[in-house]
Amino acid sequence: MHEVQLVVKRPPWLKVKTSWGENYRRLKSLLADSNLHTVCQEANCPNINRCFEDRTATFLILGNICTRGCRFCDIKRGTPLPVDRAEPRRVAGAVKKLGLEYAVITSVTRDDLSDGGASVFVQTIQEIRDLIPYCKIEVLIPDFLGSFESQKIVLDAKPDVLNHNLETVKRLYPQARRGADYERSLNLLRIARNCDQSLITKSGIMLGLGETWEEIMELM
Repeated sequence: MHEVQLVVKRPPWLKVKTSWGENYRRLKSLLADSNLHTVCQEANCPNINRCFEDRTATFLILGNICTRGCRFCDIKRGTPLPVDRAEPRRVAGAVKKLGLEYAVITSVTRDDLSDGGASVFVQTIQEIRDLIPYCKIEVLIPDFLGSFESQKIVLDAKPDVLNHNLETVKRLYPQARRGADYERSLNLLRIARNCDQSLITKSGIMLGLGETWEEIMELM
């Protein structure tokens, strides 16, 4: 009896042309010279070449070592270094050199800090606005361990967009997001919206971790 093997052709969108052009090299050099991090690099994003070539990057503040260890994320976990108070100014300088009109700022999770790093988000927003007043700013924030005070610190800085990713459905949190809490993240988004109706809030999830269609609809 012969064994039958099914060969499924890979869809064309699965293959992305690698591009290490001038914009990619310039952005990578600027980040290195400025001692800055991006989530693109630290999380080993497979789309980094395409985004860097389009001069698109998400700045990662508060260092590059996270106090949590989400299983889907490749950012280093451990004991972070002390907060670099000059980092926000360097981020603003990089935004100006790149000529960005829209900047996205995120961070590692810093459960070791009393405010979760909220004050550094604010400082970064202020530095960018002082240097590039026309630049729109999106912040992708951690859950701050559910601290309303920390969240309010960021909200009072009036970012143009506030993002907090739910990442996955409620059932998969214990496996995928150890240290996080589904209801806590959901409440963060609810509070942000209630505090400022004009604020654009957003979230994101991953698919393919074993969630069901019903769970996705419940989350949405």
